[in-house]
Amino acid sequence: MEGRDSNRAFRVGLTGGIASGKSTVAKMFADLDVPVIDTDVIAKDLVQPGMPALAEIRKRFGDQVIHSSGHLDRGAMRRIIFADDGARHDLEAILHPRIGAEVLRRSEAANGPYQVIVIPLLIGSSLGQHLDRVLVVDCSEDEQVRRLMHRDKESASQAQRILAAQSSRKERLAIADDVIRNDTSMEQLGDAVKELDQAYRHLAAPRFPREQSPETP
Repeated sequence: MEGRDSNRAFRVGLTGGIASGKSTVAKMFADLDVPVIDTDVIAKDLVQPGMPALAEIRKRFGDQVIHSSGHLDRGAMRRIIFADDGARHDLEAILHPRIGAEVLRRSEAANGPYQVIVIPLLIGSSLGQHLDRVLVVDCSEDEQVRRLMHRDKESASQAQRILAAQSSRKERLAIADDVIRNDTSMEQLGDAVKELDQAYRHLAAPRFPREQSPETP
């Protein structure tokens, strides 16, 4: 993490493996009136028809990843990038710089006691240097596979390939300042989010220099 700049908001990076429950946790923070900036949402905005990023993707991957409507075929794109590391890196090279710039733009425009920035691929991302704290949403890999098969109708083998293409659970936990386990009840998950919300509000609160009290002119 970079040193805290008192002129900007306190930023919490929210990450976790696919199907770990990041979106659920992010919504819980949003319900507590915390600004949430989601890189997945930004990525979807960047590849709308007519956007430069979509034109670059089409040039690199061809019409096979474009629907007849002109929108990105996410299923086709996913199958390609999780089967070919080179293709995944090429897609990241197109999207990640644009996503990073848009995250910072939205962060500067947002209010709130602190901000939650959802970054699924945080490890290795340049956005890490702009964060003050990292929160990892964690569950077992078996649970991730089960959720992928149920939610996205993936086969067990494809689900395993998707997990293998991402950072490992051990790597994510190694960069965590805070961890939320998402294999319990929604009530317990909500309680954990509320507890962290209070901690982050405290961390984000303005601090006075040690030698100066609030009453000092």
